[in-house]
Amino acid sequence: MKRHSISRSTGASSGAHAVSRALRIARTFSDHRPEWSLAELSRELQLSKPTAFRLLGALADGGLVVRSEPGGSYRLGPAAIELGARAQRANSVVSAARPELEALTRATGETSSVEILAGSEILILDEVRGGHLIGTSPSVGTRWPAHAASTGKVLLAAAQARDPRVLARLAAGTGGRLPAFTGRTVRSPARLAEELRRVARQGYAVANGELEDGYVAVGAPVCRYDGEAVAAISVGGPSTRLTAGRIRELVAPVRAAADRISQRLGWTAGGRPNLP
Repeated sequence: MKRHSISRSTGASSGAHAVSRALRIARTFSDHRPEWSLAELSRELQLSKPTAFRLLGALADGGLVVRSEPGGSYRLGPAAIELGARAQRANSVVSAARPELEALTRATGETSSVEILAGSEILILDEVRGGHLIGTSPSVGTRWPAHAASTGKVLLAAAQARDPRVLARLAAGTGGRLPAFTGRTVRSPARLAEELRRVARQGYAVANGELEDGYVAVGAPVCRYDGEAVAAISVGGPSTRLTAGRIRELVAPVRAAADRISQRLGWTAGGRPNLP
């Protein structure tokens, strides 16, 4: 009985490992790199070609990846699109935020979005694009570095309050400095910590040319029933339109929209969201 139990446990462990590796393959496909050859995936994930081929075959059987032609490159398949759409519909934050994003974009003319923290990045769950010719491209499902985004700063302020080691982990492996994306990106963990304390006090964050030159965004927290910040919304656009005066005008409507979304998630308006 004991030998049988060990064998079954080993088999379960091996199966979980295979699933983990298959998921790693699926997550390698991105907006910046939507197609990969077998050899490229094998090198990128440090898998043997037979192993990568076997895992890709399993993903292809489920419709999660497709191959352009025999011997050609792979890309995400229809089942991945279907699962992504289902996940988005099932997310209560998305359904609660959607009408407020639409209202914000109508009122401001700029693109609005709702985002969550995913490790050291923010993940865009949903967005409503503005009507200007100069704006942003569709980016639902895109990840951006949290420390350079207004929504990321809001969510990092909450995360840092829960765990003071958050910023140290962000800078780990980069010589104690945060990655730079423009000349305005905050790279010093100490300076970012100071800014996050200010974000916590004021209840919103601004990112001005820190992620991309000329791009400005104002973000505010979305909270669940206990006041914990679980997401953030933002309004963003080019600095030619989002001047200092315009940024000040956007703070109130962005915060008000975030509060209304929070109330839909069960947050009581008796106090400010728990950022500090």
